[in-house]
Formats: sequence, structure tokens, C-alpha cells
Amino acid sequence: MKKLALSLMLGVAVACTAFAADPAKKPIVMKLGHIQNESDLWHLGALKFAELVDAKTKGEVQVKVFPNSTIGNDRDMAEGLQIGSVDFALIAGVLGNFEPSIQIMELPYLFKDETHLRKVMYGPIGDQILDNLLKSSDIRGLTFWERGPRQLTTNKPVNSLSDIKGLKIRVPEIPPIIAAWKAMGTNPTPMAWGEVYTGLQQNVIEAQENPIPFIHAGKIYEVQKYIAMTNHKYEYVLIAMSNKAWLKLNPQQQKAVKEAAAESTQYENKLVFEKSDNLLKDLQAKGMKVTKPDTTEWAKLARTVHQQFAEKYGIDLYNKIIEAGK
Repeated sequence: MKKLALSLMLGVAVACTAFAADPAKKPIVMKLGHIQNESDLWHLGALKFAELVDAKTKGEVQVKVFPNSTIGNDRDMAEGLQIGSVDFALIAGVLGNFEPSIQIMELPYLFKDETHLRKVMYGPIGDQILDNLLKSSDIRGLTFWERGPRQLTTNKPVNSLSDIKGLKIRVPEIPPIIAAWKAMGTNPTPMAWGEVYTGLQQNVIEAQENPIPFIHAGKIYEVQKYIAMTNHKYEYVLIAMSNKAWLKLNPQQQKAVKEAAAESTQYENKLVFEKSDNLLKDLQAKGMKVTKPDTTEWAKLARTVHQQFAEKYGIDLYNKIIEAGK
């Protein structure tokens, strides 16, 4: 009996040693891409998201962040999300080329203010848009981040609508934005963000429009002299995930990713709120001059294109968004 007990104890010890000696599972490493540089608030938010995913999964899932369009521009990354070559990406309106209802969110002078935008993004309308995106493109929108309103930068002061007549302005590759700027009398030119600085430097374009953090991080102050505070579009960006990548995770890991997305949203939105005013002051300190045109007529002209896109991409959704602002 003693020999048998000893044998059993030795067997258990050997089994435990063998189990302990098994190499740990390799972590699941996922890629997150975005188009901005390392100093931008997007990058800080992306790093926070990666940190939270690592902590919440105890290292089982690790997110590597690729800034500066190193894994592609917005369209490239969206296509990568579809086929599974990109796991996460920060993408805004370009996703409207993959899910039509997002085009409505891209209409200039659609939202009254940031409160209106938040009510849409973080309520049933936002949920509906994310559901549409998943069904139509196999891209899973985890959540929206705020970005602040878009402003116009130029090399001449802009105080009225006549000052932008014929202006060659860079815009993203988003049909509602292109149409609205045409309606306002400008010459909109679609261009990838990575080409904008050089385009302004070489006078290929004369102006561009983006939120203040983007203008600052992109060093637009080196190639433009003026900022017109037009607030023509209250902005967001999506933490988008490839559904193929999502399905590689177990339920606990999926839960951790969702929680990390929610917590990084709080972090990012707070950053945008706290930093935007200081970034604008720094742009002024770097020599940019600020004008505040009355945009009443701008909005009237921009809204002349709303109906055609609402009818094309979802009049019910458009009406819900308008109603949310009342």
C-alpha cells in the first residue's frame, strides 16, 4: 500500500510538473490603424484602448497601434476590416462608402451643436447605424468618439460667403460633404489626409477643413494662415472592428473589448473637451489668425443638398436625427 501511495504521489507530481512546464498560450495580437500622427488625440485614445484591452484580458489580447496611415488610408483600412487584414481602425465618414446610412451623418449643418450629436450617437439612432454597418459590410462599430466641430483653414481671412467663392478646398472622399461645399460656392477637392500638408504647401489646394485637434496635429499652421470658425460639422470617429477579428475572440475577450471601447470613449471625449481650446490658443500663438463669420447663409445653402441624400440613404433616419435636435 505504501508503494502504491508513493507511486500515486510521484505520478501526480510528474503530471503537475509537466502541466506547469507547458508554455503559456501566445497572446492574440491585433492591429489598430489610424491616419493621424503620434501627437494627435486619436493616437492617445488608441493607446488607452490598447492598454485597457491588455489589462482586461490579462494579456490574452494585445492591440498594436499603427498611426500615420502606415497600414493604409481610411478606405484601405475599411477594406482591410472587411477582409480581416486589419483588426481595428479609427475611421469616420469614409465608412459611409460601405454603409449608406452613415452618409446622412456626414451632411454639413445637420447637427445644431455637440449636445445634438451626442443624443444621436449614444442613443437608438446611433445603435441603428452601427447595426446597419455590421449587416451591410461585416464591420463592427464598437462606439463613437467625439472630435469637436470642423473649421476651415485658408491663406486669406474669411468673413463672409463671398470670401470662399471658387475656393479650392480639400475635403474627404464623402459625397454629402462634397455636394454641400459645392452648394456653398467652393471647388471641393477630395484628397486623402496624408496628402493634405503637401497639397497646401504646393498650392494644389487652397484650403482644408477639420476639427482643431486635427489642424494642430497635422501642423496646418505651417502652411495656412487663417482659421474660420464655421462649426459646419460636429464630428465623430468610430472605433471600428473587423467582425472576422471579433469572431476569433471568446465571449470573455469580446466583453473585455467592449468594456475597453466604452472606457476609452470617456477618456478620449474628455481629452477633446479639455484640450481643444488650448490647442486653438496654441495655433494662434504659432501665427494663425481666427475669424468668426456669420454662417447663416452658409447653412442655408448647405442644407439645399440634405433632401437628396436623405431620400437616397434613409429619409426616416434623417427625420429622426432632425427631431433629436428639437
